Amino acid sequence: MSLLFTPMKIGKLSLDNRIIIAPMCQYSAEQGKATAWHRIHLGHLALSGAGLMILEAAAIEAAGRITPQDLGLWDEVTEQALAEVINDVRKYSAMPLGIQLGHAGRKASTDVPWRGGGFLPASEGGWQTSAPSAVPFNDSHEAPQAMSLARIEDVKQAFVDSAVRADRLGLDLIEVHAAHGYLLHQFLSPLSNQRDDQYGGSLENRMRIVLEIFSAVRQAFPASKPVGVRISATDWVEGGWDLQQSIALSQALEAIGCDYIHVSSGGLSPQQQIAVGPGYQVPFSQGIKQAVSIPVIAVGLITEPEQAEAILSEGKSDAIALARGMLYDPRWPWHAAAKLGAKVNAPEQYWRCEPHEVKGLFKQ
Repeated sequence: MSLLFTPMKIGKLSLDNRIIIAPMCQYSAEQGKATAWHRIHLGHLALSGAGLMILEAAAIEAAGRITPQDLGLWDEVTEQALAEVINDVRKYSAMPLGIQLGHAGRKASTDVPWRGGGFLPASEGGWQTSAPSAVPFNDSHEAPQAMSLARIEDVKQAFVDSAVRADRLGLDLIEVHAAHGYLLHQFLSPLSNQRDDQYGGSLENRMRIVLEIFSAVRQAFPASKPVGVRISATDWVEGGWDLQQSIALSQALEAIGCDYIHVSSGGLSPQQQIAVGPGYQVPFSQGIKQAVSIPVIAVGLITEPEQAEAILSEGKSDAIALARGMLYDPRWPWHAAAKLGAKVNAPEQYWRCEPHEVKGLFKQ
């Protein structure tokens, strides 16, 4: 039997298979509110047969958005807008749904990618950003405001408040976003964290805010629902965050009840030198998997079913996440099941599309 289509558990959450739809920012919200785009986008991905879908990063405060068009979950208005979308998706799909909670830190206040993604000053609809230290992401960004201890406490509370909203929405899982150069990653990396207090300097200090926010979210979210963390395993920059530090963080997270680690990389520095190729991040998930006992998710240029199957069979991860590949082929799990001789969930309205050569593909 295909390992990719073998059921698994993340915490107490049961998944039909090990295909996970990774969070993908859509930059299509209105003042943080989910729109008809999200209903269409999430709706068709929820019919894909994947084991789990994690909704895009939802900002825990307005100033934490990457762009003015980011999804938010910081007040009753943004919560209600997302509730309407989720309720519609749930009518036609039993797929477990999670959400990523994040804050962009010094990478906030930028334009959408299809307009270049440049920094937006206040005169163009942007806002003052904040970060561990007053170090801008690049030469074209304005310097962020170094966060005071009181500001750190406010952000921690905002994560908790958003987690409570996620539970009210009936979401099955929370992923704390500590990757891709956003706020929590900024605290982890010595390239962006130049503090000299309890949140800077040593590895223990740089990890502190991630561990504190995870613990606070874990306490606020029901024990029956998993909470995991997405990390960038390396900055791809000499002297930055790296795999050994990621292993230490993953072990510390496991020790305080983290349910899984989602392993990506990069995003912190424009100086990054990434050796991109098929499965280029899998060695990082493998290294972390060897050091922890909780599930580890691999992601990044995993495009072929046979490739995904091999990663699992070789013990390099416990699950496979797809992002761009799922956008390109929203029926990727169907096609993977056909190739690997497995069965997959599909809505009954689509059962008649089953090809003659793969009869029995859909679970009925």
